[in-house]
Amino acid sequence: MELKRIYWSRQALRLAYMAVTLWLLASAILALMPKTNVGAGASASSAAEIFRGMFDDVLAAVIAPGALVVILTIAAAIISGRDVRRRDPVRRFTRQQRRDGMARAGGQCELEAGFQRRCSRPAEHGDHFYPWSKGGSTSLQNFVAACGRCTRAKSARIPSPRQQEKIERRRRDYVTPDRSVAVGERQALP
Repeated sequence: MELKRIYWSRQALRLAYMAVTLWLLASAILALMPKTNVGAGASASSAAEIFRGMFDDVLAAVIAPGALVVILTIAAAIISGRDVRRRDPVRRFTRQQRRDGMARAGGQCELEAGFQRRCSRPAEHGDHFYPWSKGGSTSLQNFVAACGRCTRAKSARIPSPRQQEKIERRRRDYVTPDRSVAVGERQALP
């Protein structure tokens, strides 16, 4: 449940960044649009006055979205800082964890190759399902057997709840009923 919350909070933060960026750009562009001066008393202004007026308009238009960008940046820094504090002190899986994880997978990659089917290549690596760099624990529950291609493709991205459900569903086919099919575990905050 915690992994779902983390994934969706990151997605919401990404979406908020995009929305604020669009708001910021639209505000700046609209502030630069020429204003029609209707009136007989319109006098010719110097170039410096025109640019100063444009600058003041743009500055006034981007204050609110700019403040929101600062707030979102602070929130992202706090979230990232918490992830760094969550890191398991040990990054590498033990030999026993690697043996157990590879035996559980039958020596085959556990990640998805496409069309909701399991990758058919042999497993070469023990990968953290929930990335170690984002607070994933170095435990057998967070271990997935993966080929080199799938490991590189996955990188350090936080898996979606849908990806977690898919791998747990696939594991039911090859994991004995007395063993857990759960995947993904995050280190608790110190």
